[in-house]
Amino acid sequence: MNANPPNQSEIAPTLGIYLQIPFCASKCSFCNFSSRVSPAGVFDGYCRAVESEIRGLGDFYGRNAIGTRILEFAVDTLYIGGGTPPLVGIERLRRMMTALRGRLRTDNLDEFTMEVTPGSASPQVLKDLRALGVNRLSVGAQSFSDRELSAVGRLHSAAETCEMIAAARREGLDNLSLDLIAGLPHQTADSWRATLETLARVRPEHVSVYIFEVDEKSRLGGEVIQHGTRYHADAVPDEDFVADAYERARSFLRAEGYFQYEISNFALPGRESRHNRKYWRREPYVGLGAGAHSFDGGRRWVNEVSPAQYQARLEAGKPPFERSSPLSQDEQLAEFFFLGLRQAEGVDLSLARKLWGPEPVGRTESIIGFLSERGLIERDGDWVRLADSAYLVSNEVFQEFLATHEEV
Repeated sequence: MNANPPNQSEIAPTLGIYLQIPFCASKCSFCNFSSRVSPAGVFDGYCRAVESEIRGLGDFYGRNAIGTRILEFAVDTLYIGGGTPPLVGIERLRRMMTALRGRLRTDNLDEFTMEVTPGSASPQVLKDLRALGVNRLSVGAQSFSDRELSAVGRLHSAAETCEMIAAARREGLDNLSLDLIAGLPHQTADSWRATLETLARVRPEHVSVYIFEVDEKSRLGGEVIQHGTRYHADAVPDEDFVADAYERARSFLRAEGYFQYEISNFALPGRESRHNRKYWRREPYVGLGAGAHSFDGGRRWVNEVSPAQYQARLEAGKPPFERSSPLSQDEQLAEFFFLGLRQAEGVDLSLARKLWGPEPVGRTESIIGFLSERGLIERDGDWVRLADSAYLVSNEVFQEFLATHEEV
């Protein structure tokens, strides 16, 4: 663990860009995102709408009381996600990148991540992405068990994941992140161990391990809640298994040389996701596309979720925002804790005092003491971090900070 993380207040502001491509080849049963399966005929209009949003950023912000200063920051991270962005084709991606480079300061773009799904990125696509400037792939592997993949509607096999990783390496892509999910239907201790062992063999630089969440917004989650059998809901492991699978992954990845720098994220030294860290550190980022979120330090805004409505607003010359709202001091401080404590390094109370003053931060002392006595957080001077044994109950910790500031 890094005992002395950089003081964020001393770092020159930079900007992260997230570009949402909400289209998939198939809709996984566990997915609760706004991505969708759409005909290729909608791609062109959507991508041109994104170009219009990029070109109109300054005007749209000005018309919605959003400060434009962040548009002057140097962009150092870009993340194109979804969805499966390569589905729209390299030419459309290239046009959107041209628009970005024409509007924002992208000369110092250090991390350019593209989400890909095995089967969606042929060797030629990987070559094209590399030429576009992509230097990091986020791969939706989810599992290395074909039975589990098929059960949730994934179109790829474990072998295809391995083949795509090998092809990416041949193209010189040396910064790969793989997603895994603990708790998929039909998952067993043996299949989970096999998935982890396969991951170790392909050895990505970064791994995200997510716990399957029973969410009524997904088809699988809704079926589990109803105690049904569709979508293999009756084969979803119980909570004890999922908790054990998560802890096994933590131990396994640690033994393989990965550092857990955030609740769900593990990296080889120096390969943490710089873009995602902006979210947890409350650094500025601009979201583009349907449903994308943005943040400038004191305000959050979100675009229309529906691609059709998003496109219609832009075609009419209107800002694409669904809502925009400033954050109160207490809301900002609450975010500082529940986002920052997701990181292994924790949060720096001295930084909080500089940003919001000693009195608001002082109100958190009682809750910090309460959680420390219960062994849920640890304190070292002004640094406060989640206890290693409390990762599975982190939401309980975050809720305490949220409740504290809701009462003010």
